[in-house]
Amino acid sequence: MDAKKNIVEQIRERIAKMAHQGQRGVILQPGAIGDCILTMPLAEIMKETVCRGGVDIIGHTEYTGVLPGRSCVDAVRSMDSMQLHRLFAGRKEFELADGDPLIMTFINYTWIVTFLGQANSDFEQNLIFTVNCSHSAEVMPLEMKPKDGYGKHISEFYIEQFIEQSGLNAEEHKTTVGMPLIRATPADMKKGRQILAEHGVIPAKKPIIFHPGSGGEHKCWNLENFLSVAREITTEQAEAVFLLGPAEQERFESSAIKEIASAGRLLMNLSLVDVLAVLSCARGYIGNDSGITHLAAALGIRTAAVFGPTDPAVYRPLGPAVTILRSEEPDFEKTVSKDLQKQAVSALLQ
Repeated sequence: MDAKKNIVEQIRERIAKMAHQGQRGVILQPGAIGDCILTMPLAEIMKETVCRGGVDIIGHTEYTGVLPGRSCVDAVRSMDSMQLHRLFAGRKEFELADGDPLIMTFINYTWIVTFLGQANSDFEQNLIFTVNCSHSAEVMPLEMKPKDGYGKHISEFYIEQFIEQSGLNAEEHKTTVGMPLIRATPADMKKGRQILAEHGVIPAKKPIIFHPGSGGEHKCWNLENFLSVAREITTEQAEAVFLLGPAEQERFESSAIKEIASAGRLLMNLSLVDVLAVLSCARGYIGNDSGITHLAAALGIRTAAVFGPTDPAVYRPLGPAVTILRSEEPDFEKTVSKDLQKQAVSALLQ
């Protein structure tokens, strides 16, 4: 009888272990590429601990689409194709029909982390109700930004919230930046070389990529600084390549774009996957506090990140080869700084 009981216990333990290993998690991340990359350490912690079955992201796929196959994220789903706005309804007005698409959205997840809604909000309660219509799951709303004076990196802020709500041991889970968060594939590198060749970049000259844009103009180093650094680093071994997206083309006058083209090769209107491909072939990168800077750092490229008003202690890019260049000038976006230019050249050519 004892032998039979022992076998039954072993079977139960094995079933429980298999169930644990099959648990899948999802992160609702409505942010742009920089926000998504800063969420990667949280996704890694989730995958290492409670989501052995994988971690997905529900977000805007124009930003998240580059992550599967290159990071710890297993799959991405389009937030724009779902009816998540319904979850913001008042609790009394919120309704679900049999077989409702919202129920099916979350049916495969045991752990649900959301940057949409707030703790104890209608959104959280409606999400919990939706999930519980099909199965039991943990729903964890996380704050997107820490309060002023937090001091630590924002990725730690996310992990701390998750650990507190999940009951994990905080001492066992620390943020590390020793390895790249995103890994370019051989296909990415081949495509990057092709794009660069089409724009006249000689293969023997590993380019240094310049991205003088950002989501906010107040976070943008004066263009003259980038141009001066580009002229300084252009040698027989290095070549400056500028990336300009729609926001930069709108911000810069035609005369400024001509000046950029005279200081280095100019690549415009690349998709995010093409930007990643070009970055994978780079010797180094310099940019403002922007999503592309976070992408370059996450790829493990030598990255010089120029910070003005935002705090790099909280928002610095994560990567194994990042140099922070901090300006204390009150008019950061208008200032031409020879000293910071020298630091940038040194960081890029070391």
